[in-house]
Amino acid sequence: MNWIDITGLVAAFFTTASFVPQAFKTIRSKDTSAISLFMYIMFAFGTLMWLIYGIEIHNIPVTVANGITLILATIILFFKVNQIFKHK
Repeated sequence: MNWIDITGLVAAFFTTASFVPQAFKTIRSKDTSAISLFMYIMFAFGTLMWLIYGIEIHNIPVTVANGITLILATIILFFKVNQIFKHK
């Protein structure tokens, strides 16, 4: 493994790990009132595109980081949409 791969893995770890506290907080509280629906839709779509890109170029750090981040963002997005429909 070269320094470029290590740099990618470190970047992937920190950017992905940054979503864990928000995901856990949202799952526990089920409160998404302070979260922008439009932002999370755009973010989840962008993450999906990065995931596809990582798969296509066979880049493990990009693929793994965006796969995990997409799962976490989708969980938060699910709770946000659920909360919107619950209040209607």
